[in-house]
Amino acid sequence: MKYTIDEVMQYVKEEDVKFIRLAFCDVFGRQKNIAVMPGELQRVFDSGIAFDASAISGFGGEVRSDLFLRPDPSTLARLPWRPENGRVVRMFCDITHPDGSAFQSDTRGILKEAVATAKKGGFSFFFGSEMEFYLFKTDADGKPTDEPHDEASYMDIAPDDKGENVRREICLTLEQMGIQPESSHHEEGPGQNEIDFRFSDPLTAADNAITFRAVVKAIAARNGLWADFSPKPMKNQPGSGMHINISAHKSGQPGLLPYLVSGILEKAYEATVFLNPNKSSYDRLGNHKAPGYITWSSENRSQLIRIPAAEGEYRRVELRSADATANPYLAFALLIHAGLYGIENRLSVPKSADLNLYTVPVDKLKEYRKLPASLEEAMLAAAESGFIHEHLPEAVIDAYCRR
Repeated sequence: MKYTIDEVMQYVKEEDVKFIRLAFCDVFGRQKNIAVMPGELQRVFDSGIAFDASAISGFGGEVRSDLFLRPDPSTLARLPWRPENGRVVRMFCDITHPDGSAFQSDTRGILKEAVATAKKGGFSFFFGSEMEFYLFKTDADGKPTDEPHDEASYMDIAPDDKGENVRREICLTLEQMGIQPESSHHEEGPGQNEIDFRFSDPLTAADNAITFRAVVKAIAARNGLWADFSPKPMKNQPGSGMHINISAHKSGQPGLLPYLVSGILEKAYEATVFLNPNKSSYDRLGNHKAPGYITWSSENRSQLIRIPAAEGEYRRVELRSADATANPYLAFALLIHAGLYGIENRLSVPKSADLNLYTVPVDKLKEYRKLPASLEEAMLAAAESGFIHEHLPEAVIDAYCRR
């Protein structure tokens, strides 16, 4: 349900809400929040609430550091793991300067601009994400250990799969928050899990991805576990990715998928640092079904882009390189712009790589361009990219490329 301001005010009154968390993200997609009491909510809707931007990664220094959060009422959700009496709810916020103008490094705002650009051309995009994560045991102080929750493998069942009940609790919590899980299962690594949810419009999908990470961490902690979304938490085990499913539509223009593929392939190299922003991201790429080359194919899981077997509304592009340390607002925004580039320029789709890139002879691999092999290479590619400078503000580029 998409709430209005009046409906939020009524909900807070009728449902015994005592705390309203005003959520936002730094440029790296790490969620932050300020909590207010119900008596302050109308003032926050009218005027916003100030915070010190100099304390937030990528938001600038101490000069002119006051920024304001302005809640988006349509994103109201109850946090089901908090007490029933004196409930806690959350809304995502837009970030503005004191005069009400948009803050350029608000990555949620950057995605909204990308969606508006697509809409202006008559295009609508849809996204869905599949995020993998590990569950680790914690010590007596609640700190994570390096011991996985179980030793199960791909799609095993209980009792080998000890994450079954945790995933069930996560799925039920997501459902209560209006997010519809599609499937869940144990992944290949010990203690590794995956939960997938339905596609939606880009902004909702990105909000859902941020919410998902928060829910998984909260439910894991409640079960005495630590949820780890890092791309390579165990050296000799599969890494964890965030596979991104994308489709594009325009009335009277069927068959956009090849152009979408072409545009993303064309811009993948220079956008990689925003999909894989950590050093350990590059330990994952090229190993255990994570792509290492800029290629595509139908169904083949060794490729950067896979076209899953599906029909109608489920026909989509699956990008397999991203990991869950990416900021989904930036990732989705750049993928929209890359897709539009392919569509508007009617780019020819390259020949599909219908082979296993993990077993193919080295000489054959020379035919394909590699993804960046390190964080430093990815940072340089983005810093020198006209495409990136066209679509992202300098402050965000600096935060990612001049660390």
